[in-house]
Amino acid sequence: MKAFIFPGQGAQFTGMGKELHSSSKLAKKMFSQANEILGFDITKVMFEGSAEALKETKVTQPAVFLHSVVALTSLEGFAPDMVAGHSLGELSALVANKTIAFEDGLKLVSKRALAMQKACELQ
Repeated sequence: MKAFIFPGQGAQFTGMGKELHSSSKLAKKMFSQANEILGFDITKVMFEGSAEALKETKVTQPAVFLHSVVALTSLEGFAPDMVAGHSLGELSALVANKTIAFEDGLKLVSKRALAMQKACELQ
């Protein structure tokens, strides 16, 4: 039995996804789609941004989601028997088991992240 568990906020690091981007045409396409959907260059923040920039919830959550989903698409024969996720990782898990599309998952994560960022700023 194969189980995959996807991480939540806190798993981010500068450079995440860069190797996948360099080695996979599909990964490049997904990063490009993400930049377009999110309306900012998340790829640049993930690959070259400061740790502080990457820690902003509005960036962190889409970055972790994007990295998780791009990583799973690079696995040959990816066919889990079960998936789970910690916090926002639940949305990565939903994409992994094809419950929702990548684009829809990214939009949901972005809305979630913006709402959480706003809540943090109110405190």
